[in-house]
Amino acid sequence: MAKLLLQNGFRTWSADDTAQSVGKQAVGGRPGSTLIFALYQPHQTRKKACFIIYQFIQTAPMALGLRHLLHVLLLLVLIAALAAAITKGQLLAIVALLGLPLAIAYLVWIFKVPVVGLYSVLVVSFVAIGLTRYISAPLGLAVDALLVLTLGAEFFYRFDTRQWPMLRRNPVLIAIGIWVVYCLIEVVNPEARSMTAWFYAIRGVALYLVLTVLLVMEQMNHEKHLNRFITIWFGWSCIAALYGTKQFIWGVDAAEQAWLNAGNASTHLLQGRLRVFSFYSDAGQFGAAMAHAGLASLVMSLGAFPLKKRAFYIVTCLLCFYAMLISGTRGALFVPLSGFAVYLLMARNFRLLVVGGLAAFLLFGMLKFTYIGQSNYQVQRMRSALDPNEPSLMVRLENQKKLATYLASRPLGGGIGSAGYWGLKFSPNTVLAQTPTDSWYVKIWAETGIIGLILHLGMILFFLFYFFKKLWAMPSTLQRQQLLGLYAGLTGIAVASYGNQVLGQIPTGTILYMSIGFLYLFTRNRHDQSLQEQKIPLNKHTLY
Repeated sequence: MAKLLLQNGFRTWSADDTAQSVGKQAVGGRPGSTLIFALYQPHQTRKKACFIIYQFIQTAPMALGLRHLLHVLLLLVLIAALAAAITKGQLLAIVALLGLPLAIAYLVWIFKVPVVGLYSVLVVSFVAIGLTRYISAPLGLAVDALLVLTLGAEFFYRFDTRQWPMLRRNPVLIAIGIWVVYCLIEVVNPEARSMTAWFYAIRGVALYLVLTVLLVMEQMNHEKHLNRFITIWFGWSCIAALYGTKQFIWGVDAAEQAWLNAGNASTHLLQGRLRVFSFYSDAGQFGAAMAHAGLASLVMSLGAFPLKKRAFYIVTCLLCFYAMLISGTRGALFVPLSGFAVYLLMARNFRLLVVGGLAAFLLFGMLKFTYIGQSNYQVQRMRSALDPNEPSLMVRLENQKKLATYLASRPLGGGIGSAGYWGLKFSPNTVLAQTPTDSWYVKIWAETGIIGLILHLGMILFFLFYFFKKLWAMPSTLQRQQLLGLYAGLTGIAVASYGNQVLGQIPTGTILYMSIGFLYLFTRNRHDQSLQEQKIPLNKHTLY
């Protein structure tokens, strides 16, 4: 078509003349309006009109942009979905019709400001699992959808601006990449029984990790995002603690009671006492998450922050540690014990190290060697975590012996998704599905074998040593104090994951992966930071 236009007059019309005419007559200077004007003006010469059409064909794709094309495609998809809903039922159609403008506005917002998607992931991670007790829908997949949507928005932004991320010489992403590649190889594990189980289970094992860390590194390269992340995390943790307190004092509602009656009462009603779970997946996840937030807020409250911010940290610390106690999760105790010990070492303050170490030793001694507070059921539960002859610990060790025998000839494990919840759902009659793993690391060992366990532990230990080195070299600033809180939380969850499967579950997994991204961003050398900031205009990813 372009050749035909050229043959019909382009060569006899000068570009300067056309530019002048287009500039005067085009509506708003846009290619589309120029074309319309050319087609609807009878006094335009044939040669001039042909040149304008040719110019539109050449410039329209770049002027419209790939992002706008995607908006149109998304709109068409939503319209098609609405049409399908109308054919299936009026109520669904009405709901879809009412929600359509909001959905379109939200999608446009994400593609204009991709960091909105990451904040959405953080918030949804807190509420998705709890809502499934009231709504029969796979809301957990909302995290996947938001991560993929945010990744798509980031890609189209990069494509439009031709500014590609600087991923070279990034040791954190290299370590994650090695683990992700191994998890992808697991799809051809000859011991695997279900491809569907692999598809579902790899999300928590590898997908959330790589997407969240990568997107945080690319979209949250500014201190205000770190502050906003901490505020959202602590804010939702306080809400969860208050809701858990409501469960503890006034009991559960009808939907939560139905969840208990469906088989969860055996682990959440012990001796007639409720293990509080708030709106989290279970009491184990709730207790570990509260310990995580309580530890991080405790560390940050020791910094010289403004009064209002410091008060917020102290309130968060008190609420979350109380919620940890009423959750009855014994393994959660190791989050503050291990995390705070690392903080005392990192603080580079001898007096604080002595005082804090003495306080931790007294707490440990009180729980281990005395019966102080034994009349309190929550204290009893915490004290039993330090008993090496505790019955449930003996059961766990016996299960690990069974797994050791089974996995001795299976260095690649039984395949991702072969143990735990997904194993019971997709391959219920196998040894791995029938043997409780209890621990995150035992689960990794069962599903990916000794090779996978070594790679996974190596990745986590690399994070701990790498960030330890970087934080030790940082000057003592308020930002360093915040990063120490994130690092202490990372250490605590890494230790506590031996007793509970908390690392790969939301919201703890989301918070931990975002923490890794922030720790990398704000512990880099100043030279690397300046290069990154030159490469990525911050205003394109800024949420004002």
